[in-house]
Amino acid sequence: MERVRYGMIGGGKGAFIGGVHRTAAAIAGNWQLVAGAFSSTPDVSRASGLELGIDPARTYGSWREMLAAEAALPAMERIEAVAIVTPNHMHAAPAIAALEAGFDVIIEKPLADTPEAAQAIADAAEQTGRRIAVTHTYTGYPLVKQARRLVTSGKFGKVRRVAVRYMQDWLSRPEDLIENKQAEWRVDPTRSGEAGAFGDIGTHAANLVEFITGERLSAICADLSMLPGRRIDDDGAALFRLSGGGRGTLMASQVCVGDINDLTIDVYCDDAGLHWRQEEPNTLRIGYRDRPTEIWHAGANRAYLAPDVLAIQRTPAGHPEGYLEAFANIYSAFGRAIRGTEDALDEPGFATIADALSGMNFIRASLQSSRAGAVWTDL
Repeated sequence: MERVRYGMIGGGKGAFIGGVHRTAAAIAGNWQLVAGAFSSTPDVSRASGLELGIDPARTYGSWREMLAAEAALPAMERIEAVAIVTPNHMHAAPAIAALEAGFDVIIEKPLADTPEAAQAIADAAEQTGRRIAVTHTYTGYPLVKQARRLVTSGKFGKVRRVAVRYMQDWLSRPEDLIENKQAEWRVDPTRSGEAGAFGDIGTHAANLVEFITGERLSAICADLSMLPGRRIDDDGAALFRLSGGGRGTLMASQVCVGDINDLTIDVYCDDAGLHWRQEEPNTLRIGYRDRPTEIWHAGANRAYLAPDVLAIQRTPAGHPEGYLEAFANIYSAFGRAIRGTEDALDEPGFATIADALSGMNFIRASLQSSRAGAVWTDL
């Protein structure tokens, strides 16, 4: 299929996630980066575009300039979609403008810095009829999709309990914030939004729960904290309730020493428990009470996996695929949706506006609960 022409907002020199998006789009193979406003500093944007091999005429000094100039190009030349990889406070304005200019949008999570800004993006998408994908990366892993298939099929009965934790240590010391572009904005409430760790990685954990169980979080009891001198949470834990009646626990921290990027989830149903760990993403453990434990492996030649799960894997079992490939699966699915060739599945292959708004509700409810003394709060 013809590749989707896209422009990027943010992701220039010194940025981490922009390179991830570009690599994922390249792996997906159905995207082509042709334009960009890679920084709020015009000189940095142009230098970044030069490094990336983008036509200087289509490397812009601001996202407003890019959207206006691209919209004026002939239909077969202009960009068709925009990737937004800026800090959270810079999501809403360019997303809404891109939608109104007739472009589809793929955007970093969380959807925005506040629920109100997120709702404004959702309203713009509804009014324009354009598509939005939100990059909740971990739903792109093959065995996470397989876990969803097994749990939502009812094969193991109802979901009783979920335990999810996302633990990091990269902000555990005061000096971690010094001359660290990635850390600076994440601990600044004017750029990150009201939440810190719970907004940055807690939303991934909550989204993973909802994706695998097929249920929404309905209420939460959260206790958030921060190291001295910090202005927003960098550590927290919560109890939660699911719409189907199950219960769960969620932990998210960026100051737990010794954990690098430890995202794990355990889903306990009536008849089995499923266990997946992001640092070992190519195995899924399924435990039973009265039969041997099963270890499922990812791989393009594992015939016991669902056909759509097999279809998103690139290598045989034992040749690990990981974070970038999972990210690429999201880009690939959104590219097919833009071209109108998406698969007829129970989920589109990327987080939708509804998923992203649920994540924003999770953030707001967690903050409200914690500020009130860890009281139960409805989402």
